[in-house]
Amino acid sequence: MAKTSSVEKNNHRRKLVKKFSGKRDRLKTIVMDKSLPIEERFEATLKLAQLPRNSAKSRIRNRCEVTGRPRAFYRKLKMSRIAMRELGSKGLIPGLVKSSW
Repeated sequence: MAKTSSVEKNNHRRKLVKKFSGKRDRLKTIVMDKSLPIEERFEATLKLAQLPRNSAKSRIRNRCEVTGRPRAFYRKLKMSRIAMRELGSKGLIPGLVKSSW
């Protein structure tokens, strides 16, 4: 089980991403628009830099929904390989057959 502080920190980042996604997208389109004057684009860059760092989508870490483990994460199942193996052995994941001999 991962530290609860790490899991909560990641959940906080998810909330910030959702909150600032619209504003961040608008500012990025202004910055990337080459037809606008350079002063306006630079001003949008400064406003983008004023947003919280944790509101960037790339700051979110994929974590297992069951254990909170940050590594060996399967995106399709949203869980780590260890949790997938345990639940698969118990037959709790539909369509997954865990072989053992």
